[in-house]
Amino acid sequence: MWGGWNCDKNPASRDALAVLNSQCQLIGKPWRGNLRRCINQASDSADFISRLLGYCALDASGFRAAPVVLAIDTPLGFSTAFIELLVHGRAVDAVEGSSSNPYLFRQTERFLFERGLSPLSAVKDMIGSQATKGMHALARFAPDIEQCGVWTDNHLLSAIEAYPASCKRSSTLEGLRTSVFQGADKNWGLEHVDQEDALTCALIAWLFHFQPEQLAQPCVDVPRHEGWIFVPEDGLASSS
Repeated sequence: MWGGWNCDKNPASRDALAVLNSQCQLIGKPWRGNLRRCINQASDSADFISRLLGYCALDASGFRAAPVVLAIDTPLGFSTAFIELLVHGRAVDAVEGSSSNPYLFRQTERFLFERGLSPLSAVKDMIGSQATKGMHALARFAPDIEQCGVWTDNHLLSAIEAYPASCKRSSTLEGLRTSVFQGADKNWGLEHVDQEDALTCALIAWLFHFQPEQLAQPCVDVPRHEGWIFVPEDGLASSS
């Protein structure tokens, strides 16, 4: 889960973290707070990862050689049409419905609208603080685009965009969530909905690394800089 720049005292929405290992087991303790200081103080991606793990009561020394996938619940880009309008004053031919507005929504969000979901807009839905915070973190710790929707430091860290609300009707995610809590209190460590969403993001990251075929992949014509929201295929309605 990803909060705004100054979410320290926001009772409804703050940053939250949950960590899964390669066996899809919840490790450490889910955390909730504000990552602004962590982002400001981390010297590089390794230090950033170490601090994130530390928040979850995990010793980073045991993870130094392991790749880390960070799934972030916020828009990690703006639409091409919006950037062209903002930077060059170039307008699209026409604007009609809200969900098809190319200034408000990227291609990945329009893809989700066509399949029964209702993603938010970084432009109109008051999540610009979260979006710029996420994009700032990418610029500092995972600045290179490996492929559409995947940012990397070319060493330890990969980052993708997730959307917890897209998983509510996914049997794949529900099955993984059940396995995470097998033999344990189902609500262990999840004291707020932000932490529950953080776990969902962690499950998306796990699928991205181990079972990418379970996630909807970027369409071939999506601009790389816009990014892509990775969601379970079985959580999408047919576009027909």
